[in-house]
Amino acid sequence: MALYGDRPGARGVGVNSCAEGAIKNTRVSERPLIHPIIEPFQSFIHTEASGGILLLLATFVAMIWANSPWAASYDEFWSTPVSLAFGVSTLKETLRQWINDGLMAMFFFVIGLEIKREILVGELASWRQAALPLAAALGGSAVPALLFTVFNAGTEGAKGWGVPMATDIAFSLGILSLVGARVPLALKVFLTALAIADDLMAVLVIALFYTSTISWLSLGLGAVFLILLIGANWAGVRHLLVYSVFGIGGLWLAFLLSGVHATVAGVIAAMTIPARSRLTGPEFVEKGKGLLRRFEQVLSPDQPPLANRERHQIARRIKNAVAHVETPLLQLEHALHPWVILVIMPVFALANAGISFDADISAMLLDPIALGVGVGLLLGKPIGILLSSWVAIRGGLATMPEGVSWGQLGSVGVMAGIGFTMSLFIAGLAFPQGPALVAAKAGTLIASAMAGLTGWVLLRHIQKTKGNKE
Repeated sequence: MALYGDRPGARGVGVNSCAEGAIKNTRVSERPLIHPIIEPFQSFIHTEASGGILLLLATFVAMIWANSPWAASYDEFWSTPVSLAFGVSTLKETLRQWINDGLMAMFFFVIGLEIKREILVGELASWRQAALPLAAALGGSAVPALLFTVFNAGTEGAKGWGVPMATDIAFSLGILSLVGARVPLALKVFLTALAIADDLMAVLVIALFYTSTISWLSLGLGAVFLILLIGANWAGVRHLLVYSVFGIGGLWLAFLLSGVHATVAGVIAAMTIPARSRLTGPEFVEKGKGLLRRFEQVLSPDQPPLANRERHQIARRIKNAVAHVETPLLQLEHALHPWVILVIMPVFALANAGISFDADISAMLLDPIALGVGVGLLLGKPIGILLSSWVAIRGGLATMPEGVSWGQLGSVGVMAGIGFTMSLFIAGLAFPQGPALVAAKAGTLIASAMAGLTGWVLLRHIQKTKGNKE
């Protein structure tokens, strides 16, 4: 595929018969020399499983690093203090804390964008659409929390009940994509909606139960910036710089200083991003046709692209029209999603998944915290999802997705036991550095791996059996 550019010596390509003479001298760039190098990476990052693969690699690196001869450097590196100075004020946290409080706020911001989109036009847009995934998420969160409490009631570990509640959407969808193309689309939609509803509940749990002391002054300041964000949306402001300044420089910083976890600010800020387009579809088509006709008219065989000012002005107007027909919400979601999946989540795993196995492994895995997390994810998730889904369907509140069987739904319930990112994150909020946190991480990693493998085997067997019958 030829790409238009300005490399000397490239041959012209006619666009249509009317403008053929005018465009004969338009230069077209040859294939960039770097293209064969970057093409495999571009293909990789657009695959559904890419985020899960990078998460897995980052986890392996963290585990190897934490159990290597250089194990001491793992905690030393991530405990490096990093300071931000604002005049006479200084904000100081470790590198790991900046990742968990800062980068993960962006992760939760994208989750917030996904939640808002799903509520407005997606699987959560109507009660009938939302009933099944919401019921499944409720059961899939409550039963793991109850099972964890059974193992840890009355102990210091009891406060970790939120660890096995959420589903890692990147890993679970990545595993589902490995089953093959025969998986019903409705099953993928169900798992996506379930994971998003799970994440929403996890955010509520973090905000309500994993907040220590509260600075009401900072929280009040955060409320002011939230009002400014809502006002900007109401006034029709679409420039993302405004939302970035109020959201990051105001709301996130205020929450960071308030005692309420800063990642909650990411979800709240996402809810204020405009979801309306400035141009309707028909208006964009009409305007686009006019601009393309004008662009064709100004093409000149005597002027190279760099010297044709009118051409550039029209191109910028076309670009503005494209921006106006898109909603800021979708623009941000599409722009940030690759960074979250391919950068932020692997960095988070690298900083948090390193567990040293110097101690007795069997004793670590038999710790009530590890057992509670493991049983919650492996058994609590599928039991809660299946039970609540059955109640919702039998009660007439929801219907089974088209083409989906109970066996497939149960297999997805097992896959939902991949807690990973969210479980590790909540574990870091529930427990300080020490044996309890190590046990929670060990339970999360082992249970998530077993849930992913078991879910994949079950669903693949069901799909193969179904294919043989057909």
